[in-house]
Amino acid sequence: MPATICTSSCASHNLSQRQALNPPLIRKVDCVRLFVPDLDAGLAYYRDALGHDLIWRTETAVGLRLPDTDAELVLQAERDGVEIDLQVDSADAAATRIEAIGGQVIVPPFDIQIGRCVVVEDPWGNRLVLLDCRKGLLATDGQGNVIGNMTP
Repeated sequence: MPATICTSSCASHNLSQRQALNPPLIRKVDCVRLFVPDLDAGLAYYRDALGHDLIWRTETAVGLRLPDTDAELVLQAERDGVEIDLQVDSADAAATRIEAIGGQVIVPPFDIQIGRCVVVEDPWGNRLVLLDCRKGLLATDGQGNVIGNMTP
């Protein structure tokens, strides 16, 4: 009996079947958060010197545009360190799914301005910040100041 050769369409079909049964949890990179002790100095560096446009601003953080993606570069003055935030459909469902497959919830789901967030670890200790946008993205005025949320 001749061997069956799987073409790319066959491989795509198998991938589609697997994803239908077990859809990918992480949708995309939402932002990369960087600590800066002074937002104005951070803006002078990342916006003025490196050329990243301002998207939004609060008293403790600013969002800057990364030109080839809708992910943002967020400068914040609240917590030291680098953080990568990953978008999911539901932070609460993500927490349940991570625990069910051997991960740990480090910080239970909590409300944030755009939706919900959870901090988890995979079985190897990699910390993941997962968030959803169920409340809608930030709405801004003409100067980039946050004035609320857009309709989701």
